[in-house]
Amino acid sequence: MSLTLTSSAFTHGSEIPAKYTCEGQDISPPLAWSGVPAAAKSLVLIVDDPDAPDPAAPKMTYVHWVLYNIPVSASSLAEDVEQLPSGTLAGLNDWRRPDYGGPCPPIGRHRYFHKLYALDTLLPDLHNPTKAALEAQMKGHIVAHAELVGTYKQRR
Repeated sequence: MSLTLTSSAFTHGSEIPAKYTCEGQDISPPLAWSGVPAAAKSLVLIVDDPDAPDPAAPKMTYVHWVLYNIPVSASSLAEDVEQLPSGTLAGLNDWRRPDYGGPCPPIGRHRYFHKLYALDTLLPDLHNPTKAALEAQMKGHIVAHAELVGTYKQRR
């Protein structure tokens, strides 16, 4: 069985409901996964937008959420998660905060990649790492990867 990542709020390739964006409550969507390999010791979740600032001329990947050392015994994150699974640590998003920041594209329809990685190790406490710092620590330790992509375009 391969690692899969899903949400009850949207399907792969579909629009993320406004509730989870800056135009709504800006809360994290519910996420669930299955198929964690037996060799996995921890999970990492990274949510980012490779279409920033304009999908017609992207210049950067904007990071919305970074979580690591999610225990392999966990199988989901609730909507508007306040109590992360025991041991889970947060990294910094591009607002320089260690929490979820929802889609808020300045122009056009953007893609939001929810990426779940299974690692063969537990990472050290990196003290609010950036995505880049976390990915450097993950190198050589990824045993499985799953993606869920949602899109969003502001209505205003």
